[in-house]
Amino acid sequence: MPTLRDHLLSAVHRLRGAGVPSPEADARALVLGALNLSPTALLLRGADPVDPDDAARLEALLRRREDRVPLQYLLGPLEWGGVQLRVDGRALIPRPETEWLLHLALQNLPAHAVPRVADVGTGTGALALGVQAARPGAHVTATDLSAAALDLARENSALNALNVTFVQTDLLTGVTGPFDLIVSNPPYLPDTDRAGADPEVRYDPDLALYSGPDGLALARRLAPQARSRLGPGGVLWLELDPRNAPAFAAELRPQGWNTTVHADLTGRGRFVRAVPVSLTQE
Repeated sequence: MPTLRDHLLSAVHRLRGAGVPSPEADARALVLGALNLSPTALLLRGADPVDPDDAARLEALLRRREDRVPLQYLLGPLEWGGVQLRVDGRALIPRPETEWLLHLALQNLPAHAVPRVADVGTGTGALALGVQAARPGAHVTATDLSAAALDLARENSALNALNVTFVQTDLLTGVTGPFDLIVSNPPYLPDTDRAGADPEVRYDPDLALYSGPDGLALARRLAPQARSRLGPGGVLWLELDPRNAPAFAAELRPQGWNTTVHADLTGRGRFVRAVPVSLTQE
């Protein structure tokens, strides 16, 4: 009977052959998930035979990953930003980079007891739920155009026992504010990126990925809406493509914003912090 180590090595070989970008890490994650093992057990029990039922469960997962189904779909709730998130084709899989956006945004959340926060284009609910978990007293509103995405976000809200107000709307249409913080990870890829997208990316909804010729169509529409809904001292935080974040920050300055670009953990300028110069101009 094949051992645990045999199954792991076979999984690596198969995923590498399927073109999976990180075959070793993915094989390890699938073995741990399918066999319900801890990392320590994987090290200590490598010579142990694998029960046929466990082997069949691993085989089913491996076949789906060979078909380039995203790993996150296969392993149950994703631990992200202090919350657990179910992920599927209804919304964009939250990326690790967006956890840093959550960290940056929380630093700008005022200390008073009931800050008001809007997460625009919430998808799975990741940012909204991350804020609510970190600041239980906050009033968090999360919007999305997609009814399917909002259904998933509500499921994740229930999974984490967190209370967020979800609104189906286009950006901030019909949402009045005022808000202390508006945060958004909007669709930001140029339309031309579709042709070269990795197979896994094609499981994400196009609505959550692409935003016009330069990837800034949604951000350009959101900025004036956000400006009119921020209260005194309010801040807008955006995650954008590193190819266009500096350009968008510069574009906002003549429109009455003070902007700065902040790097992700790889040093790429990805996040734009924008503060209205004067709310009295609205």
